[in-house]
Amino acid sequence: MEKRHEAVAELARRDRLAEEGGGQERRERQHTEGKLSARERISLLLDEGSFEETDRLVTHRCTDFGMAEKRIPGDGFVTGYGRVEGRVVFVFAQDFTVFGGSLSEANAAKIVKLMDMAMRVGAPIVGLNDSGGARIQEGVVSLAGYADIFLRNTLASGVIPQISAILGPCAGGAVYSPAITDFTLMVDKTSYMFVTGPDVIRTVTHEEVTKEKLGGATTHNEVSGVAHFMAHDDQECVAMVRELLSFLPSNNLEDPPRRACTDPIDRADRELDTLVPAESHQPYDIKLVIERLVDDGYFFEVHEHFARNLVIGFARMNGRPVGVIANQPAYLAGVLDIDASVKGARFVRFCDAFNIPLITLEDVPGFLPGTQQEYGGIIRHGAKLLYAYAEATVPKLTVITRKAYGGAYCVMSSKHIRTDLNLAWPTAEIAVMGPEGAVNIVYGRELEQVVKQAEQERPLTEDEKMEILAAARAEKVHEFREQFANPYIAAERGYVDAVILPHETRRRLISALEMLDGKRDKNPPKKHGNIPL
Repeated sequence: MEKRHEAVAELARRDRLAEEGGGQERRERQHTEGKLSARERISLLLDEGSFEETDRLVTHRCTDFGMAEKRIPGDGFVTGYGRVEGRVVFVFAQDFTVFGGSLSEANAAKIVKLMDMAMRVGAPIVGLNDSGGARIQEGVVSLAGYADIFLRNTLASGVIPQISAILGPCAGGAVYSPAITDFTLMVDKTSYMFVTGPDVIRTVTHEEVTKEKLGGATTHNEVSGVAHFMAHDDQECVAMVRELLSFLPSNNLEDPPRRACTDPIDRADRELDTLVPAESHQPYDIKLVIERLVDDGYFFEVHEHFARNLVIGFARMNGRPVGVIANQPAYLAGVLDIDASVKGARFVRFCDAFNIPLITLEDVPGFLPGTQQEYGGIIRHGAKLLYAYAEATVPKLTVITRKAYGGAYCVMSSKHIRTDLNLAWPTAEIAVMGPEGAVNIVYGRELEQVVKQAEQERPLTEDEKMEILAAARAEKVHEFREQFANPYIAAERGYVDAVILPHETRRRLISALEMLDGKRDKNPPKKHGNIPL
């Protein structure tokens, strides 16, 4: 009996040490810095009472540098599984109060085991990152742990959703695990990511830069595009992870979870009929179109602050999750550039991997011209978006709201790259190029003749010549737009399946999604394609 009591007491002692982590003082320091503890974050993420911890008693194996006496159960990582809205989710959280959340051989093995289990079960994995990096005392062993994790990230890619929340520091080799995962979230002012820190940069390149400027949440959401979401605090970040998971299937063999929908399928929003300006060069906010089409006007935007000329995100149509890709006329006229192409391509490939139908709203004047774009490889990067759309086998629907010019028409989920349903509004302009540019090429000599004929009647000043030329050009632009830049030539050839009134769009899209519910398409047998990286 006494031996049993001792065993129970020893278990309670080890459990207490694991629960305490680095101690009350360090947890309070986390709170002072505006951060939650690892266990508090897990508690917010998972359904109440559902968390089952794994490897709670694991300790490190390092005996150098006086580490033998510094063993804490869990070794700075909390791992396990629970449920989010009733569905199984695996989670690991780095505990910054224990050795700065640094990666050791032991806690790397915990993550690897968890990821392997998530793959076998077919459930998402969420990483709550808050770590000082590799544990220096363990040397190459800790680096090997990172590589083991990177391999699992790669093997799990496209099989189970992987989400990384950066809730503190994430530097050096540690950044590559979040980079491989599907979505990265950061917290403003308290999280940062970089390969080399400000001190190294100062030594090597003599640049002066702060951690926040170099790798803060704003930088990676607006400039680099490394992060997909930015939250104001840990609570909001974890809530965003839960919301994101609600749109995703548990794995690539399942369909995304559907919800009951009270928004009428045939809801006809008449404001859509007048939302696109009569003048084709006038901007409008494509998000207003999206919100009027999707269930309850709710659009969960991804990459909101990066490459704002393209809008991507999740919504629901009659309760079914869909991925939305839309040109944004309110920013850079909705033109495609390097950043927008990469942003769109990654999102399309994610949705295709996880059986999420794609809805494309097209209003694109073309690719952004200029030496900066050409030297930066717009040809290669633009091809990524084209490749992603062409490769995708999920249901694909496109609505041309206004402009669809040149190569960008082909890229934005045109009929020619296996899009299932292509619709156009009466305001659609489908042409090789915009009327203004086309007129210069098609009617260039004719316009010159107009000026010459006028000069034969009497001498003209330069201002008068310009006025006559402008009037003639305006007439030809109107003529070109009427004859060529409209949706009816494309509809006559079957490149557009129907020209519809804007207020009919929601009903037509939902009807098409229902029709495509059993769609089965596939690509030719191969190990994998060679996307132009």
